[in-house]
Amino acid sequence: MAPTPGILYVTMQPSSDLPTSLFHDWYNNEHGPTRLRLPFVGNGFRYRATDLETQGTGTDDMPEWMAIYDITDMEELTRETYLRLRGDNMKSQREKDVMKQIKVGRKLYDFVSERKGEGFKILEEVGVGERQGNVLCAVFLTLKQGQDSKELDRWYDKEYTDMMSKIPGWLRTRRFVTSSILEGKEGIEYLAIHEFAPENGLHGEEFEAAMIKPWRNEIMANVIQDVKWRVYELYYIFGAAPRHLKDVAEFNSPDGQTRTNPTSPGGSGTIESFITTPDDVVLPYRLEGCSEPDAPCIVLSNSILVDWGIWNGFIASFLSYPQNRKYRVLRYLTRGRSSNCGSQAITVDVLASDIIALLGALRIPRAAGLIGVSLGGATVLNTGMKYPDRVAAFVSCDTSSKSPEGNSNAWGDRIDVAEQEGATAPNGERVVGEQLAEMTVRRWFVKESYDGGYLEKRIQKVKAMVASNSLEGFKRSVEALFEYDLRAEMRESGVPGAFVVGGGDGILPGTMKEMAAAYGPGAVYSVIAGAGHLPMVEKPQEFAETVRKFMARQ
Repeated sequence: MAPTPGILYVTMQPSSDLPTSLFHDWYNNEHGPTRLRLPFVGNGFRYRATDLETQGTGTDDMPEWMAIYDITDMEELTRETYLRLRGDNMKSQREKDVMKQIKVGRKLYDFVSERKGEGFKILEEVGVGERQGNVLCAVFLTLKQGQDSKELDRWYDKEYTDMMSKIPGWLRTRRFVTSSILEGKEGIEYLAIHEFAPENGLHGEEFEAAMIKPWRNEIMANVIQDVKWRVYELYYIFGAAPRHLKDVAEFNSPDGQTRTNPTSPGGSGTIESFITTPDDVVLPYRLEGCSEPDAPCIVLSNSILVDWGIWNGFIASFLSYPQNRKYRVLRYLTRGRSSNCGSQAITVDVLASDIIALLGALRIPRAAGLIGVSLGGATVLNTGMKYPDRVAAFVSCDTSSKSPEGNSNAWGDRIDVAEQEGATAPNGERVVGEQLAEMTVRRWFVKESYDGGYLEKRIQKVKAMVASNSLEGFKRSVEALFEYDLRAEMRESGVPGAFVVGGGDGILPGTMKEMAAAYGPGAVYSVIAGAGHLPMVEKPQEFAETVRKFMARQ
């Protein structure tokens, strides 16, 4: 049997005792994303009623808040994968406490029909300016006893939707009926959802005509028992990952995979959580910076064998500039940090697709900038070229446009060093170990940084990152460096790019100068003096200033 698509339609009226910030933090960072992580929940949107006398005057009968989740198969809502989310043993204590203070109305509807306007776009994929203020009108209908829906369907789809489509700003109409999975236990109700652009004619004569005149005809008199309207404005778009940085509280999810904190270097909250890629690889991430939900976002991509801590000094310096506090900053653990690498071969194309998966889960239509170093430098360069509509600019650091000759042999020798040491983590997993870690940081950092002071302490932290990397993950992810060639695509790319390199990073200053020249007019080339392979670690302030100047030009 073919799956039956539909929607989960939820109204919420929080009590006056529930702090508004707690309500939104819980819903946006815990409740909504948890549902979007289910494979049969396509998307989710929160709306705020505009048909109340004033904001904040909602009641149990006229709730102020509404959420819609598109469901690809309504039968999934009857199965354990979904039902366990609603069980007490799966809920956090925060969720239990918050929901006690909310009047919840929950309805399930099967899809009936759809009509789209010429200007319709999928809401979660359009530009920020196009979706702000998006308006939704919900029309609830019940039929008189003994009437079936045939006449209603004909009239609504053929006549009434045509009338609604003439209202300026109309985008789409979808119709639904109480879901069959409820087996008639809640009666039968019909729902029509009319969507409008922010600029619309909802206060014009076309809308007034649609609100009154059609309901006095024969259909209304003979078929329809009752009709109710609600009007809402888009408030928030969910993704499969929490991203709400405004007024976040300290929280740790029961599974330990999501943590929120009210403070960060930029003065707003931080979120640490995860996404799951299409091939079921878990990628942890950290989001911080500007608390506006649609603030421009800069994505940072790591070198091999390290975690996102290499960017700490850069972020603190970058966000110290007042003009940079408009940005959100997204860090993540590159595929290969852990042994959960998936089954496919890891290539720079796969790593680029991971960045796109992160952007999708966090509902970021286009990254303001990608910054990557070493393997991450090749990754962001490749991402900008493969997905130019998703990337506004990139900064590629300490990398090559083509894998050097003999690269696989060199990395093979390093793998042998780690294999022979046989180091393990406390959980028993094999890790890279101290010997390769020491060899690596000696190669990455200039000798002047071994100063016995704060720079050397930073190096020791990086060494610990390398030593603790999963050995299996390292062996798999390093394959991305064995054989790639981005040179031909570089000549065709139009995404603004900067090529930045540590002045003490071997032959790479010359290599990256050639890369910038090959990329074409407008490419920026910068050298960070006194730095090696990870200039954001050794010279975070200088690196931040270089990035600031480049981003200010975009």
